[in-house]
Amino acid sequence: MSLSNEMRLLQTRWLAGNMWPQRLEWLEIEGIRGWTGKRIEFNFPIVAVSGENGSGKSTVLQSAASVYAAVHGRGRFASDFFPNTAWEQVTNANIRASIRQGQVSTTTSVRKPTTRWLGNRDRKTRAVSYIDLTRIQPVASRIGYQRLATSSSVEATVDQFQQATVDRLSNIMGRQYIAARMSTTNLDATRQVPVVSIGASTVSGFHQGAGELTITEFLRVDPPDYSLLLIDEIETSLHPRAQRRLMRDLATLCRVKQLQIILTTHSPYILGELPPQARGYIMQSAGEKEFVAGVSPEFAMTMMDEQQHPEVDLYVEDQRAEEMLRELIVRFSPEAVNRVKIIRYGAANVGQSLGTMVQGNRFPRPSRVFLDGDQAPQNGCILLPGGDAPERVIVPALHAINWGELHARLARGFADVADACNQSMTIADHHEWVRAAANRLLIAGDFLWTAMCAEWAQRVANDAIALPITQEIGLALAMADAA
Repeated sequence: MSLSNEMRLLQTRWLAGNMWPQRLEWLEIEGIRGWTGKRIEFNFPIVAVSGENGSGKSTVLQSAASVYAAVHGRGRFASDFFPNTAWEQVTNANIRASIRQGQVSTTTSVRKPTTRWLGNRDRKTRAVSYIDLTRIQPVASRIGYQRLATSSSVEATVDQFQQATVDRLSNIMGRQYIAARMSTTNLDATRQVPVVSIGASTVSGFHQGAGELTITEFLRVDPPDYSLLLIDEIETSLHPRAQRRLMRDLATLCRVKQLQIILTTHSPYILGELPPQARGYIMQSAGEKEFVAGVSPEFAMTMMDEQQHPEVDLYVEDQRAEEMLRELIVRFSPEAVNRVKIIRYGAANVGQSLGTMVQGNRFPRPSRVFLDGDQAPQNGCILLPGGDAPERVIVPALHAINWGELHARLARGFADVADACNQSMTIADHHEWVRAAANRLLIAGDFLWTAMCAEWAQRVANDAIALPITQEIGLALAMADAA
């Protein structure tokens, strides 16, 4: 999925450099909720942290809030987020961070070696807004609010949203709001209730839908320029279109105010709005947590899926690599087809991280990681055949055999297929070859690529090409059988 215009503009400004004078560059969390010091890097103004429930996503947000001192007021401390209780005693804890201010990066830490948190006085100041899940709690169930819902109550004070904020509310929710405000009643001057006006109707938080309430509560926060905005489970109560619109709204806000935003999510729609370097997943294996940056939405969703999985997981970069590998398996190891699952992980650096985990035997079931053939060999990884990107392996190979029976697989005339494919190879960017040929043939690009892979596996690939792949899959299946 291509980036939205709002996210593209943010990416362009970020890549131009010399922006974002305040930035949290990385965190290392140790001794807290299972974290063992693995680094979490923030390489984009907006970073989404995904992972299963209990994987440590909220801990990342809370740690990020803990390493800064407030500009005004008390602010938040690690002791607020990670207290001692009757059931847990926090000791040997350390939150390390690299904080950039202007052109200077400083490594800092807050830590609790024994009974007290140390390092708070040395923290850098920054405005931090932490938006947690209290925003989704129904107003009527909040402590002290039920008594406001009586006929004897009248509106007292009003904190009116600016028109720009009302416009944001309308855009995210896909409805035209006239006004929005936070109000108190004569019964309690401390408890605010969100109130919106749409058409001739005025609706308080007592009668708003969950998504409407969530966004109204969210928009009451007006983060100052250069500040850090932390959002837990950003997609909660929002349908997919609203999730996408919210991300685009945040991209614009982030670009205009040069904010840094770190959020947690389980949603493929949220992840799909972000460039690869802005997506991360918390892997849990062998008792350790590790933040893998650059994952694809498909990878994150597969890892969080509760359905039964086949016996062996095969990780590949993208759809092109997936079909190439699948057709090799169909041709040379058909008995394995229904025993393996192919998962797209996204950028090559993710594959390298996963390869390290394979080498350390840190996956819960047998797994193999494949890199495209144009990548350098990496520990724990297997290179796809051909020594080049899948398109540069398969398309020229088919061209060398005059496209074989590709036209029959596509139900198109030979001359039409040959002409379309030959013309596509004149394009400098090999990523465009399949799309260009498919457009000329009036078929879907994925359909053409699958047919090309099948024809290549049938007529070009041989035992020598397939053996390194099928041997590794066979070893993984043998491990599954022995488990």
